[in-house]
Amino acid sequence: MLCTRCHHFEAAPDAVLCTACATPAGFAAPPGAGKSKVSLRSPVGLGWATVALLGVAAAVDLFAVVADYLKYDVTGDLAAGDSGAAVLDRADTADALTGLAAGAQSVVLLVCGIVFVIWLWRVRVNAEVFAPDGHRKARPWVIAGWVVPIASAWYPRRVVLDVWNASCLGDRPKGRGLVNLWWTLWLLTTLVGWFLAKVVNAAHTAREIHDAMLPMLVIDAVDLAAALVAAVMVLRLTRMQDEKARRGPAVPVAV
Repeated sequence: MLCTRCHHFEAAPDAVLCTACATPAGFAAPPGAGKSKVSLRSPVGLGWATVALLGVAAAVDLFAVVADYLKYDVTGDLAAGDSGAAVLDRADTADALTGLAAGAQSVVLLVCGIVFVIWLWRVRVNAEVFAPDGHRKARPWVIAGWVVPIASAWYPRRVVLDVWNASCLGDRPKGRGLVNLWWTLWLLTTLVGWFLAKVVNAAHTAREIHDAMLPMLVIDAVDLAAALVAAVMVLRLTRMQDEKARRGPAVPVAV
């Protein structure tokens, strides 16, 4: 006989529920998932690890903003003609701090990026169980979308949006503005930050460095905002999948 709860799978021997429905609340696939070659796995652990690393990235960005301001301030004094010992000491300190911040940002970006993509792969596989036909990009684009030129400008956003839509509890996806905000900030800090880094490296005089440091400070602040928004997005999407999976298979209404 069919399971009396989901009306989809065969009930276990001498029982009225199938194995999935009889299992305590947890990650259970919706009806139709039996045909899929993928299975649900909890993204909660990876989600929290990703959020923690994004928090570290935000802290490093805050440190970079402070270092940028110190360098902006001291190069303004140098450009105005102040070359006293105290100013030169401040300049050396500012150079050391901005260099340290840049190095830390590179390391954290690499580590955080790897964990973020692993988390994204997990939630994408889960989303294929929720909605096997709801994805415009093939699964390999979860990784390739970040490194292929031109495609990297919008493929990751498309992947995340499809995962978001599949993971929503209702029929009409909500809150996609959070994904769009995250992607806008990411593109802004990546493209503009790359350009400004080139400008700063090409600057030689105190005036040139001073003029370049203020926009660099702003873009580091945008990077900080991007990390925080990304953390919120990861938390929400992870929670959505967890809640949807714990609800288990939908129960059809008898007619």
